[in-house]
Amino acid sequence: MGYYAVKTPNLLKAYYPNLLWNFSREKKEIYLTFDDGPTTDVTPWVLDCLDEYDAKATFFCIGKNIVKHPDIVKNIIKRGHAVGNHSFKHENGWKTSLDNYLASTHETNEILRTHGIATKLFRPPYGRIKKNQIKALRKLDYTIVMWDVLSADFDQSLGAKDCYNNVVNATENGSVIVFHDSVKAEVRLRGALPRILSHLKDKGYTFKTLS
Repeated sequence: MGYYAVKTPNLLKAYYPNLLWNFSREKKEIYLTFDDGPTTDVTPWVLDCLDEYDAKATFFCIGKNIVKHPDIVKNIIKRGHAVGNHSFKHENGWKTSLDNYLASTHETNEILRTHGIATKLFRPPYGRIKKNQIKALRKLDYTIVMWDVLSADFDQSLGAKDCYNNVVNATENGSVIVFHDSVKAEVRLRGALPRILSHLKDKGYTFKTLS
């Protein structure tokens, strides 16, 4: 795997102040997010797991997966969670033209609208986005959501215990935490998520959705 930071450096946050990295450190609230779904193998299990711990989350969905699994997206909303836009085909912003990037975002939002979901939450795939893309999306009133804690459940060189430690050691008030409800992350997510939810709940955190 390439280099990534489990805890987003403050310097990076300062360099991109118009992106959403975390919320107030004053309140004992955290924001769980799940990228790359919905998937039939993982997302329903995640929803059941969240219910068990009375936790709410935000799911950043890929457009082509919404087309394949619309009932799962409806179930996400039915259970009181939020949905955001994660592009149509998981496009890497660094390798995608502005026009194509905007078209992908728009297409996914239109698909969500057909299911009665209106959102202006957008998370760049891989966290890779160019400044002109940021400027254009903000002009369209999108909130570009990054993160402050990375579980790294996508990293196949890690085990579930590593992902657990990544989250519980880095989380603080206001943290936005990234997981993936994808087949690639499934083994680590299944091993880590219930333990993470139990730990954070015992620490007195409230799980909030993005809006």
